[in-house]
Amino acid sequence: MGTPDFAVPILEALQNSDNKILEIYTQPAKKKDRGQKVQNSPVYDFAKKINLQVRCPISLANSEELIHIKSLKPDVVVVVAYGQILPSDFLNLKNIIFLNVHASLLPKWRGAAPIQRAILNMDEETGVSIMKIVEKLDAGPVLLKSKIIINKESNYQDVSKKMSILGAKLILNALDLLKSGNINFSDQNENEATYAKKIDKKESKINWNDSASNIVAKINALNPNPGCWFDLLGSRIKIIKAKEVNINGRPGAVLNENFTIACSENAIKVLELQKEGKKKTTVQEFLRGNKLKTGTSLI
Repeated sequence: MGTPDFAVPILEALQNSDNKILEIYTQPAKKKDRGQKVQNSPVYDFAKKINLQVRCPISLANSEELIHIKSLKPDVVVVVAYGQILPSDFLNLKNIIFLNVHASLLPKWRGAAPIQRAILNMDEETGVSIMKIVEKLDAGPVLLKSKIIINKESNYQDVSKKMSILGAKLILNALDLLKSGNINFSDQNENEATYAKKIDKKESKINWNDSASNIVAKINALNPNPGCWFDLLGSRIKIIKAKEVNINGRPGAVLNENFTIACSENAIKVLELQKEGKKKTTVQEFLRGNKLKTGTSLI
């Protein structure tokens, strides 16, 4: 059970292993670009490419879906960013274990956006946890964990790819442990639990009264979607990449011709950006066609 790009390498690893995949569950196709085109999930497209049976229920909370999963008679259900809460009727089925590949070091960053929240929080490390699914969100006992380092240049896309590859290795290890009977689940410490709430698009607008380090972390965490943006003369500009520099000025003011922007503490130097309706570009290419006066205030 999975939906986004993050789940695809894990599905591929399972397909290439000696485990038998019975069926794939993924979220139904969604409309993209203001309703112009219907787009299947990345997991759907990959599953069809390798000729696996795919199921796309709008909801699992009905008798039809319960009867169906019973008929499959799986030993294990692997869940990776599926996007639906599993009903208790599913979780209580006998002889089936539900395993979640979760993109954090549980109990830290339970919830919908663990990678983004770890980068936003400027954590120095994160990782992948293989846990047994229980009714409480991401609160089940953990079988395996593995860490990766986060640095100041790490963005969501890069960290997500690394964690997906790591998750693929861990889930195969977990299945081997289950088959051998050598399993040891460890309960999570509820006192250490933190929650990674879903990213709200309102968070993507840059507030220049924030510190440069926080703004860079936000740019990295929300790249590529929804992305961090500001308003320049009525046009929305999304910053793809930036770095912190030790310069100070009035928050929101353009400090020099290299597109350095003052924050409440230090400044950011824009390296890559994207004007609304245009392709992303380097700051040098942007400035060739867009003259920017020093002292201009950004919103």
